[in-house]
Amino acid sequence: MNAYVGLKRALLAAAGLGAIAAGAPAQADTLREALVEAYNTNPTLEAARSDQRATDEGVPIARAPGLPSANVTATHIEFVRRSANSFTAPERNLGVNGQVLVPVYSGGAVKNNIKAARERVDAGRATLRNTESAIFSQVVAAYMDVLRTEALVSLASNQVEVLNINLQATSDRFEIGDLTRTDVAQSQSRFAQAQGDFQQAQANLIGARETYLQLVGSQPGELSAPPPLPGLPGTVGEAIVTSLENNPNLIAAKERAEAAGYDTKVAGSGRLPTVGVFVNGDYSDFYGTLGGPISQDFLQSETTANAGVRVTIPLFQGGLPAARQRQAGARESSALENVIVTERQIIRETRATYANWQAANAVIESSQASVEAAELSLEGVRAENSIGNRSILDVLNAEQELLSARAQLVTARRNAYVAGFNLLALMGKAEARDLNLETGGPLYDPVVNFDRVSGKFWDWDRDPKAEPKSTRTVDIPPANATIGPQLEPGE
Repeated sequence: MNAYVGLKRALLAAAGLGAIAAGAPAQADTLREALVEAYNTNPTLEAARSDQRATDEGVPIARAPGLPSANVTATHIEFVRRSANSFTAPERNLGVNGQVLVPVYSGGAVKNNIKAARERVDAGRATLRNTESAIFSQVVAAYMDVLRTEALVSLASNQVEVLNINLQATSDRFEIGDLTRTDVAQSQSRFAQAQGDFQQAQANLIGARETYLQLVGSQPGELSAPPPLPGLPGTVGEAIVTSLENNPNLIAAKERAEAAGYDTKVAGSGRLPTVGVFVNGDYSDFYGTLGGPISQDFLQSETTANAGVRVTIPLFQGGLPAARQRQAGARESSALENVIVTERQIIRETRATYANWQAANAVIESSQASVEAAELSLEGVRAENSIGNRSILDVLNAEQELLSARAQLVTARRNAYVAGFNLLALMGKAEARDLNLETGGPLYDPVVNFDRVSGKFWDWDRDPKAEPKSTRTVDIPPANATIGPQLEPGE
């Protein structure tokens, strides 16, 4: 009877821990803190920002051929062998040529190249938005995975304790002849299986914490329950409409298609005339060697200058401009088709994610009812077993059903939250600006860098040497399966 009382207390303790696992511990790390840390230190996100800064440079690069250019060429010549019939040829010469070229008309190539570059900047900004929301989606999934696996480890640990007490009670009753050897073997089998499940749960927890470390840059502490998700749609139709308007991947695809259209115009400009204005200046110095024996009769240096207009009219280029335009047109067609590809993909993903979110919410309700029923069932089976109406196997099965129901509830809560956040990401509402993240300063704005570089034209203007900004994790100790705060070294 004492063994039965101990077993009942263990079951109640397991039920209580299951409720605690679903709640929010005090003084814990929050999902907001994890997202802020990832926003500031994640290397994938930092790399995407750098890629966008590189894309920004496409505009000044496209503009440069339309701006005036100037160059100076200096040439020193030694005439090592001169004609025997030339009595005035110099022995050496220094020539300096300066040229200024001002493009006037390039067939629209420069103008359309600039427009294409601007479209690619806009596409890059949308791609950066998508990278940001994708990182946040991964962080949310990692955060929820840690919470789920911690709860599953707690459930598995308590199951080991419960089945250990059950095995002891079964062995005691076998000693007094109340149960058979088969009952003891069944209890031993379930206890051994529970130990294996507990070890696997601990390994899964370590894996979840390491994934969190990879994304966030620090080990998770005692995580709190996440806040409710804002702005979730009421219907799948509402989700589709919002996704087609705001999804960054679709916006990027449309911008790339616009850029491809300008590329086609650039390719066609190769068959049109070009006009430019030029100014040349030349200086020659013969070092006193011009004229040979009568060099005193010659000027040993001279300066000339000329200016003019150069018009180039292509007549025949072997079909090169036409081939380039056809090639660009095919790429434009591909880009337009990719818009539809992306649109179809977003429709599919939004509908499927909405269905997963709804299903997970339904599983939460059914799992809660299942847990309550399994708790009552186990209590009744234990009571009936004590008077001989139920076998030990019935008790073990009831315990397993309760454990499965609790695990299903924990998993459903994780799946519902992750699916809800993924739905927001597809709708273009899962970025730092949408989540009102406080990062200790202004949010990263790609427009700032574009405005900084778009007006630059000095050849020697350069940025500081590139240095990584994200944090490394090599010095952070490996995760463990301990339930509780994960402390950094020295804490």
